[in-house]
Amino acid sequence: MDLNDPGLIDFVAKYVRHCNPASIFVCTDRDEDAEYIKSKAIEAGEEKRLAVSGHTIHFDGYHDQARDKKMTKYLLPPEVDLGPLNAVDKESGLNEIHGILKNIMEGKEMFVCLFCLGPTDSPFSIPAVQLTDSSYVAHSESILYRRGYEEFKRRRQGKFFKIVHSAGVLEDGVSKNIKERRIYIDLENYIVYSSNTQYAGNTVGFKKLSLRMAIYKASREGWLAEHMLVMGVHGPDDRVTYFSGAFPSM
Repeated sequence: MDLNDPGLIDFVAKYVRHCNPASIFVCTDRDEDAEYIKSKAIEAGEEKRLAVSGHTIHFDGYHDQARDKKMTKYLLPPEVDLGPLNAVDKESGLNEIHGILKNIMEGKEMFVCLFCLGPTDSPFSIPAVQLTDSSYVAHSESILYRRGYEEFKRRRQGKFFKIVHSAGVLEDGVSKNIKERRIYIDLENYIVYSSNTQYAGNTVGFKKLSLRMAIYKASREGWLAEHMLVMGVHGPDDRVTYFSGAFPSM
């Protein structure tokens, strides 16, 4: 409630009711919160400790080894045509994924993770929230992304990217019901739904998945989104040499 963002609160509340977790953990920007999530990953068997102090390892399930391109689909209304994309009718797709997600977190803990895509306190950055019952996924994201709890506080309210993910039933620390693995992308509302998978390309929402939403957002607002870098290398006599680079998926 400290974030004072009705849109965020409504979104979290909706999927708390729908996914029905036993408990909820809201991750702030504190190091202690990231440590708590890591400890839960070990407790759930999603990660194991390594000999090097503080380090852990996760092994994906045998049948959950890559991005599921077949089941990664855009949810598009009938009047929208974005060309030769893997798409499904939005209404039927939402009905399907909500059916899969119903009570999927029963007996588990939901992690509410808040991030900032881009530098904090920048008008060009996009706040983002991921709901997940996978402590491994939440732990990975706490390492990869800028923490965004204070960013949501600063912005108060507005548009943000949203991910709803559940690893589903775990067996030996990995997702069991792979046949119900789905990754559906709602471009209009900037939401990704992901179920019954742990593999990062299907679950770590602000990697491949949010880029698709960013491309759509950029095309409507007149900017560009891609895997890009601009790097300045500082040399002698205050000389700076700049490099630019791009990392397309293929």
